[in-house]
Amino acid sequence: MALTVDALLCPQNHRCPLIPICPAGAISQEGNSLPRIDPGKCIECGKCVKRCGMQAVYKAKEHGQTL
Repeated sequence: MALTVDALLCPQNHRCPLIPICPAGAISQEGNSLPRIDPGKCIECGKCVKRCGMQAVYKAKEHGQTL
């Protein structure tokens, strides 16, 4: 299951604080845009899910979505 960022929950008005938390370097962001999670790099450790204060990061299937 891939992790995803919900654009409706992510404020997108600052540098994402989850980028340095990701041990695999799977989270990237251009400017203050919506952060992206590279499924090829993501090890699904869950650190970003636990640390996102806006609860904008989740496993897609948990929310009934597919990528």
